[in-house]
Amino acid sequence: MLNEVLAAITPEIIGYVAATLTTVSFLPQAIMTLKTRDTESLSLGMYSCFTLGVLLWLIYGICIADKAIIYANVITFLLSSLILTFKIYNTLRKKKKI
Repeated sequence: MLNEVLAAITPEIIGYVAATLTTVSFLPQAIMTLKTRDTESLSLGMYSCFTLGVLLWLIYGICIADKAIIYANVITFLLSSLILTFKIYNTLRKKKKI
């Protein structure tokens, strides 16, 4: 029975599970940041690299036509872009106050 279960697990299923887990794990931080718009504790450099990395994963997924990679990275790219926008806005606003 275990062999049948293992035989049914395809690389595509593994991809969808991985994509779901990584996207879902990002959601609590994204939701909290979007609700509070507090980006003080976020690194601009890290979030810039992260967002660019997600965009590149999205492009890669499109190039190889992998739906799991595409779906996960569309969602994550949209959320990380919003958070990055808030971070840049808050950083610029803080500099104007000083």
